[in-house]
Amino acid sequence: MENFFPIFDSPVAGAPTGAATERSTAIEARGLTKRYEAHTALDRLNLNVPAGEVLCLLGPNGAGKTTTINLFMGFLTPTEGAAYIDGVEVAQDPMETRRRLAYIPEMVSLYGNLTGLENLEYFAGLGGVKDLGRERLVGLLRRAGLQDHAVDRRASTYSKGMRQKVCVALALAKEARALLLDEPTSGLDPYAANEFAGLIDSLAEEGVGTLMATHDLLLAKQCGDQVVIMVDGRVRQEVRSADLTVGELEELYLQELRNAFPEAR
Repeated sequence: MENFFPIFDSPVAGAPTGAATERSTAIEARGLTKRYEAHTALDRLNLNVPAGEVLCLLGPNGAGKTTTINLFMGFLTPTEGAAYIDGVEVAQDPMETRRRLAYIPEMVSLYGNLTGLENLEYFAGLGGVKDLGRERLVGLLRRAGLQDHAVDRRASTYSKGMRQKVCVALALAKEARALLLDEPTSGLDPYAANEFAGLIDSLAEEGVGTLMATHDLLLAKQCGDQVVIMVDGRVRQEVRSADLTVGELEELYLQELRNAFPEAR
């Protein structure tokens, strides 16, 4: 397989199966910082994603978005500060936090010689969710938006959007409390991107807290309850999506880029 496939470990005992009854914190950063010698990739990030909300990290390449995702995944160790998944500090217990989250990278890889259903069964079993049965597996794929005719097709024939739906079905099977997304709509056509945004809304309704790294203004406006604009490793603006039109968000974003890089004017 190429690239990196999502991590889905065993389900959390007592994990919610529907919308969260409390506005608990799904994803949190406290002064989260990552330095590489003289270069600061992420500078004192603070954020809070309640269960059932979507926070979009909006910024250009090099803004620190993927570094943030990698710190929450436990792939990187913070220089300062801490990342938390469902109240558990990632650096202190990375295995436990991975049990509570699902991750969909920019490039999703499945086993091409297996069908969508077989991939779901394999990765769910790998994460400790076993013996779901065909009816349950098909139901999860349907909830994730995969059409019935694709369930038994080999994944090598799948588009990026279809592969993402298998990952969403895995998140549903696992009953994940937090979802991390890294440029999820890159390479998707507008219809598939809109469909994916609908899936994220559905997960939010079930109480999943989502952190999404993107440079797509429309996606941030469409999906995000909160939008954090990052440039050069630092937070420049934090806004509620409902408070701005797409045009206003675009102007705010461009103004922050102009402020950060005046020589590019």
